[in-house]
Amino acid sequence: MKIKLILSLLCTLAFVGCASVPKADQTESQKLKNTQVLAQGKSGIYVYRNNSYQGAALKKDIWINGECLGESSKGIFFYKEVDGDQDYIISTESEFSPNHLTLAVQSGQNYYIQQKIKMGVVVGGAKLEKVDEVQAQKIISQLDLGVQGHCSKQHIELPKK
Repeated sequence: MKIKLILSLLCTLAFVGCASVPKADQTESQKLKNTQVLAQGKSGIYVYRNNSYQGAALKKDIWINGECLGESSKGIFFYKEVDGDQDYIISTESEFSPNHLTLAVQSGQNYYIQQKIKMGVVVGGAKLEKVDEVQAQKIISQLDLGVQGHCSKQHIELPKK
């Protein structure tokens, strides 16, 4: 009886894997792994999720100012060039409602945001954290660029100011 239970459990585990999302072309991915030289008046925003197995089976949407950036999974990053000298709200899908991070960008600067998966009541949630360039670039060099524009919701409502 124990052998049947163990075999059943092993078969079940074999079908549990990591979530995957569409990945961009490797050439584009390699290009964007290097710090970007920005056009005048522009800023760059990198949002990434590292290769941790915590929450690896979960996909989470990411938005900038309520517009879909992409759907993340383990080992994925996104890059978006934006107008500089403005505030942006970076949002991530979480367990019950999106979590937000306000980011004030300056022209000519790149910014790095890590999406972290956290324990939830029903399913894992997500939070966003600003990270320094050196730490982020080391991690991003090992990740794949995700295809932008794939979210379960293309737009979300932003919190009222």
